[in-house]
Amino acid sequence: MTLLAFLDYAGVAVFAATGALAASRKQLDLIGFLFFAAVTGIGGGTLRDLVLGRAPVFWVVNPTYILVCVAIAGLVYLTAHLLESRYRLLIWLDAIGLSAYCVMGAAKGLAVTGSPTVAIVTGTMTATFGGVLRDILAGEPSVLLRPEVYISCALMGACVFTAAHAIGLPLLIASAAGVLTAFAIRSGALIFGWTFPRYRARPGRPPEDVM
Repeated sequence: MTLLAFLDYAGVAVFAATGALAASRKQLDLIGFLFFAAVTGIGGGTLRDLVLGRAPVFWVVNPTYILVCVAIAGLVYLTAHLLESRYRLLIWLDAIGLSAYCVMGAAKGLAVTGSPTVAIVTGTMTATFGGVLRDILAGEPSVLLRPEVYISCALMGACVFTAAHAIGLPLLIASAAGVLTAFAIRSGALIFGWTFPRYRARPGRPPEDVM
């Protein structure tokens, strides 16, 4: 198995686990676990492939990705009750999945288009879209609305990988640099609450006052 294939499977598996954990928090049945695991695990990669014009998308070409989601959903269904804090684990697994997937998405964007700009966009998109879908479906506070940085972590990881690749570093080193950058920033955000300055102008008026 190649390094990029490993990152792809790892990203799907970890994001599937976060989806299944979200299902456990909502006390869903096994089918609910399977649905959340699959949507979260393959959501980002599906959007990436559609944007890049790759059809059929990756999990249709290789259904093993669906089987990975099914296996992870079953495992979480049987063991989630043993965890003391499922939401804390969800957030940290999300950080791991984001770190792997931002590099995987950037690598695929670079392979298809050769454009560093597209690579950075597809890396960021791949790493964040599954988590956004998970939170919307679960009715949880979106990771995008949490105070600490989130999208920026995937963006920086994709940038570091793309830059390292551009200067000719070996794939292993470029990938490790991207993954570690994204995870380090996300870890710092979770532990220390790193944020960017917020918009502090006066709030928008209610829609009824504008009409």
